[in-house]
Amino acid sequence: MIDISPSVMQFLLAFVVAAPLLGAVAALLPAPPGLKGKNPEQAVLRHGVTVTGVILAGAIALTLGFDHDAPSRFQATTDISWIPALDVRIHLGIDGISLPLLLMTALLFFLCALYSYFKLPEGPSPKAFVALLLVLESGTLATFAVLDLLLFFLAFEMVLIPMYFLIARWGGAQRQAAAWKFILYTLLGSVVMLLGFLLIGLNAGTFDMVALASDNGRGLTHTTQVLAVLAIGIGLAVKTPMWPLHSWLPDAHTAAPTVGSVLLAGVLLKMGTYGFVRILLPVTPDGMHTFAPYLGAFAAVGIVYGSLACLALARKGSKGDLKRLIAYSSVGHMGFVLLGIASMTPTGVNGALFANIAHGLITGLLFFLVGALKDRYGTADLDTLAGATGGALYGRAPRLGALLAFAAVASLGLPGLAGFWGEMLALFGAFDPAEGLSRPAFLTFMAIGAFGTLLTAAYLLIVVRRVCMGDPKAGPELTVADVQRYEFAAWTPLAALTVLAGLWPAVLLGLTDPAVQKLLAGGNS
Repeated sequence: MIDISPSVMQFLLAFVVAAPLLGAVAALLPAPPGLKGKNPEQAVLRHGVTVTGVILAGAIALTLGFDHDAPSRFQATTDISWIPALDVRIHLGIDGISLPLLLMTALLFFLCALYSYFKLPEGPSPKAFVALLLVLESGTLATFAVLDLLLFFLAFEMVLIPMYFLIARWGGAQRQAAAWKFILYTLLGSVVMLLGFLLIGLNAGTFDMVALASDNGRGLTHTTQVLAVLAIGIGLAVKTPMWPLHSWLPDAHTAAPTVGSVLLAGVLLKMGTYGFVRILLPVTPDGMHTFAPYLGAFAAVGIVYGSLACLALARKGSKGDLKRLIAYSSVGHMGFVLLGIASMTPTGVNGALFANIAHGLITGLLFFLVGALKDRYGTADLDTLAGATGGALYGRAPRLGALLAFAAVASLGLPGLAGFWGEMLALFGAFDPAEGLSRPAFLTFMAIGAFGTLLTAAYLLIVVRRVCMGDPKAGPELTVADVQRYEFAAWTPLAALTVLAGLWPAVLLGLTDPAVQKLLAGGNS
C-alpha cells in the first residue's frame, strides 16, 4: 500500500469513471495536425490506446493507494446529492469486492485498444470505433463503482448501445440479427430490473446501496423482498447469462469482432453476477433465501447444459464454430458463479467472485486466440480449422498452439491456474450452504457441478487435440504466422495473471473475504 490522501483517491476514482467519456468526445474531434502522422486513422487508434492506458494507470494507482487492511470499508468515496426529491445521490466508492473487477476491466479495455491499434476490425470509421469503446468502458467501470441503485441502473444500461453498434457495424456474419437479439434481451430484462429497484427504493425510502445493505432488509417486508429479487434477478440473470435466459449470448459472441467478444465475456457478463452480490445478497436477504434453491438449480443445469452444447460443437463433422463453443462454455462457467452465490455462504460467494475474475482473464485470452486463428484461416469453424491445420497447430505455429492449449487447460480448472479456485470454492459453498437452505438439494447441485467439470475437461481437450495435435506434413501445405509482437503484448498480461491468481489466490481472496463477510452480515461485522 502507498499512502495516498483520501482526496486524491476520491479524485482518482471519479477520474477513472468519467475520463473515458471525455476521451470518447475527444476521439470524435479532428486530430491536431502534429498528431495525425502519415495515417489519420492511426492517430485516433493511438488516442484510444493512450486514454485506456491512462485509465489503467489510474486503476493501478487506486489499487496501490487502497487500504488493504480494511477491504470491507468503502474507500475513495464521493457522495453528492443529485435528485433530492428521490434521495438519489452521486455516490461512488470501492471495496474489496469491486476493486478487482475495476482493475480487470481497465486492463481488458487497454489490451483491446492495443490489439485494435494493430488489428482494427473491418467496419466504418475508426473514430466511431474508438469512441464506442470508450463509452463502453465508462459504463462498465461506473457499474462497479456506483453505490446508488438508480445510478447503477443508468451505468448498467449505458453499455447496451455501444456494444450493439460494435456487434452490428464491426461484426461478422449475421451481425444485425445478433445485435438486435442482444439489445432486446437485455433491455427487456432491464425494464423488469428497474421496477425491482423502484420497489426497494420507494419502500425503504432510499436508493443508497450502502444504507440499504446496512439495513439488511429489515425495512422491507418479506413479500417486497421476494418480488424485488424476482424482478431484479431476471434483469441480472439475462446479463450473466443464466440458463435458460442465455440464448442471446452464443449469437452475439459468434457475430462480434474479436475485441467485442473479449469485452463481452471478460467484462459485461460480470455486471450481472456483481449485481447479485452487491445488491440482492445484502439488501434482500430473505428474498434471496427464498430463491436460492431455484438459483442453485438453474446454475447446476447451466453448468451441464453449457458443457453438453460444447461437446456437440466439438464433435467431428458438426461444423461447430469455435467462438460459439467458447460462448457456450461461458454459460457453464457462469453457472459455477451463480452456484456459489446461491449457497449464500462466505466460501461460496468468495468462490463466485474469484471465478468471475478467472473467467474474465481466461475467456478473454481464449477469444483473443480464436480471433487470431480466424484472421489466419478466414474461419472459426472447428472442422475447417482442424482440416486447415492438419490438426497440427503445434507444428505450424508452436507459440500460438501452446497458448491455445494453456488457455484451454486453465479454462477446464487445472490446479495451479486461476480457473481452479473459483469453481472449487463454489462447490465447497454448495457442500455446506447457509443455514435454512436444503443441504440435500445443494449436495445434488454440487454433484451435478462436479460432473460438469469432467464434461468441461472433455470438450476442451477435444478442441486442443483436433486443432493442435497431429503431423504438420499430413495436412495441406500452409505457412501460418506464429504469434506476432502486438499479439504477444496484448496476451501476455492475461496469461501471467492467470498463473499468478492460480499460484497465489490469497492476493484476491484477501481482498474479497472481509468485504463478503461484512456484506453477508448486513454491514454489522
